[in-house]
Amino acid sequence: MNIKNLNRELKTKQKELDELVRRKLPVIVGRMAKSHYQENFRRSGFVNDGLHAWPPVKRRNSGDDAASRNKPLLSGRNLLYGSLKYVPSDYRVKVSNDVIYAPVHNWGATLKPTVTPKMRKYAWYRYYKASPKKKGEKGKRKGSLQVSENSEAAKWKGLALTKKTKLSVKIPQRQFLGQSKELDDAIRKEIDKRTNNILNV
Repeated sequence: MNIKNLNRELKTKQKELDELVRRKLPVIVGRMAKSHYQENFRRSGFVNDGLHAWPPVKRRNSGDDAASRNKPLLSGRNLLYGSLKYVPSDYRVKVSNDVIYAPVHNWGATLKPTVTPKMRKYAWYRYYKASPKKKGEKGKRKGSLQVSENSEAAKWKGLALTKKTKLSVKIPQRQFLGQSKELDDAIRKEIDKRTNNILNV
């Protein structure tokens, strides 16, 4: 191979490498990252140098409805899971989740919401839903319900009747997005493979 041909081939390889880094890798890496972060939801923990399991959620002990069977951060709609996205651009990719409460779960937080009439109404709804009911007890109208409390029902009743105007609610960290050794290693391996394919190494 003469110098002229070598120079032409080097320019071709350089162009292919630039195309890889500028256009192709941002899409490939974005897809890999999104898949990795969604896997965190399925595994109920954050994978970074091993699996760091999320704290359990209390609703799993609250009954046998659909919500109590869902894993942490998952629901029937899976809004948080489904809102993970990546936006590729030249030489980079941005992976994010735009759901308003995503940062609260990802980093944890202490919230201080105001107790509103709507919140009290919802608390009564949850109270009756969590309470075992018995139909037609002696001395009651036919078909009426008598409510007996359990710890879950008592918690909701407490919220409905509280005299406080502000609450303090601690949301534990359940990280699903961020730096991950396993993801970095997988990306590095993919970059090496595609670079070597272009260079015929």
